[in-house]
Amino acid sequence: METNVNYTIVGVFVISIISMIILAVIWLSSGLSTETYSIYKVLMQESVSGLSPDSVVEYNGVNVGSVSSIEINKKNPQIVELLLKINSTTPITLGTTAMLKAKGLTGIGFIALSDKGTDKTPLKASPGEKFPIIKTVPSFFLQLDTALRQFSVNFRKLSDNVANLLDQENLNSLRSILINLKDLTANLSANRPQFNAILNNAARATGQLTPAIQSFSLNTLPQANDTIGNLNSAATNLDAVSQEIKRNPAVLIRGKAPRALGPGER
Repeated sequence: METNVNYTIVGVFVISIISMIILAVIWLSSGLSTETYSIYKVLMQESVSGLSPDSVVEYNGVNVGSVSSIEINKKNPQIVELLLKINSTTPITLGTTAMLKAKGLTGIGFIALSDKGTDKTPLKASPGEKFPIIKTVPSFFLQLDTALRQFSVNFRKLSDNVANLLDQENLNSLRSILINLKDLTANLSANRPQFNAILNNAARATGQLTPAIQSFSLNTLPQANDTIGNLNSAATNLDAVSQEIKRNPAVLIRGKAPRALGPGER
């Protein structure tokens, strides 16, 4: 009886272990998880080459989900619709943007989410839409392609302008200007002695004027300075007389009387 009980316990234990292993295999194979996810839509207006279902979705470099599906928009074939399965705890707001990126040299694409904090309002589905739509920004390759195209257009315009500037008529005009400049230079070189004579005559005239200017500075200017000093003294005296008359008008009749002696003065 005791032997049968031991076999029963061992059998139950073995069956329990096998059941747990089977449940674990089913759990892992089915991808069951306690985490919850939210679905968001992204509308890409560029090629999504390198991107595939189950591609990684990163938020500031952190893995927060995966790409659920990739489809062409039925209304506009130039738009690619992506459905992203993102962890529900990820803060997706109105300021969140999605960009297509590639990992290193492998070219494996993934979706990079970022948020500059411009609007922290939680993103919700618009009326008529099943899922909230995350705004997109051009990828680096699209920006580079746009810049190269713009550079090509500007270079073509510059080339056309240069070609128009160097047409036959403008070239003939430029040639005429160069010929006239050459003739002018030749004439100036041939008439150099005459120009030198003119400059020498001007220098002599300036030298003759210099003694007269020096005589004026030595003789006339000091006399003028003395005259101005005398006029200043006379003006000062007249101002003193005027002030005296204002204080005592009787001085015009009896003159200026001597000051009365003070106490103790003789």
